[in-house]
Amino acid sequence: MTSTKSIIILGAGESGASAARLAKAQGFEVFVSDYGRGVDRFVAELEEAGIAYELGGHSEERILAADEVIKSPGIPDTAPIIVALRKQGTPVISEIEFASRYAPRGCKIVGITGSNGKTTTTLLTHHLLAFAGVKTLAGGNLGDSFARLLLDFPPQDVYVLELSSFQLDGIVAFRPDIAAVLNITPDHLDRYEYELEKYANAKLRIAQSQRMDDRLFVLAEPTVLGAAVQRANPSSQLATIGAGDITEKTIKVEGYGFDLNAGQLRGKHNALNALFAVRIALALGVNEQEIQLALNSFTPAPHRMEVVATQDGRTWINDSKATNVDATYFALDAMDGPTVWIAGGTDKGNDYDVLTPLVEGKVHTLICMGKDNTKLLEVFTGAIPNILECHSAQAATVFAGHRANKGDRVLLSPCCASFDLFKNYIDRGDQFRAAVQKLYA
Repeated sequence: MTSTKSIIILGAGESGASAARLAKAQGFEVFVSDYGRGVDRFVAELEEAGIAYELGGHSEERILAADEVIKSPGIPDTAPIIVALRKQGTPVISEIEFASRYAPRGCKIVGITGSNGKTTTTLLTHHLLAFAGVKTLAGGNLGDSFARLLLDFPPQDVYVLELSSFQLDGIVAFRPDIAAVLNITPDHLDRYEYELEKYANAKLRIAQSQRMDDRLFVLAEPTVLGAAVQRANPSSQLATIGAGDITEKTIKVEGYGFDLNAGQLRGKHNALNALFAVRIALALGVNEQEIQLALNSFTPAPHRMEVVATQDGRTWINDSKATNVDATYFALDAMDGPTVWIAGGTDKGNDYDVLTPLVEGKVHTLICMGKDNTKLLEVFTGAIPNILECHSAQAATVFAGHRANKGDRVLLSPCCASFDLFKNYIDRGDQFRAAVQKLYA
């Protein structure tokens, strides 16, 4: 590999800026091109590193002359510049693929993907390992990119990576020692020609380069995920993980029972996430006693069934990350008492009918928080006794405060994207949490 090889990075966000800095550190000729305005923090990193870049458009001739291109996960394969690059045979890869070439010799890589639960499982896996004294960092699709973990931190023994299907679309030789596919449900299908099979295939790419001594943990679901596993025909040691060994408060692995009562994980879906994390930790040599102690001390990430501390006798839950029906299904299923449900936002073609059995007799009030709540109103009128509409997190919190009794749960689980009223799901969750704490803490 020579220092004259030219690498172009498309996208000046977290993954792009980090990949660019890593490429420069490895002696490549680097140029970053972002069709938008970029993100100030990451553009500043490029400037500090002395990396050339452009914003507001692509210099097509320069990009097409690259030896290799690293693209942001947010850029679809149908983008004209990507189509042109692939037509002429230029390799187009993801930052995950590029960074994996420079992982420390002898380290272990854990890759976790799925439609829902990726972040919780990734953070919990990292917590179980770190609690046991393993040198480990978590990143990928959450927080720091893999390239940043390699650049800005000391070498680790284990890297735990959350991986999206978009990141996996751009891998070639990336090989996790342990891979986990938590579930497959309809999401982001616009990137996969609205075919669930193609989306599932993208998730199973995580195992395409695994070897016989690697491990692949997959949810025991025969229809979509099982069929995808058969098509992928992985070489790694395959283990299916089913819901038969869990309740909301306990999980069983190889005859050993783990108690979830002392921790903050709520609902059967999080018990299943914990089961995956425990299986991964055991495979990496952590003992059962250390795992139990770590489960007791784990705090879920913000916006994922996050309990907001209050003193009003009600349980306020920020699940703003639930941007699809499946995620909200799990959240509603976890509610074990009378509930006020806050939902709504930018609809993604959702089928809300599957939620009806969960709300009947449990959700006494639905607060629709979106610019257009038509579909929610159509589905849940008659199924939920009280339905209100509002257009801000502040108003939703006030409405919920008036409707929720002591002992009730107030659940923000929007089931929708956030871009009609908020910057993103983080902004939505932050505004909800701030309003709750201001009014009821």
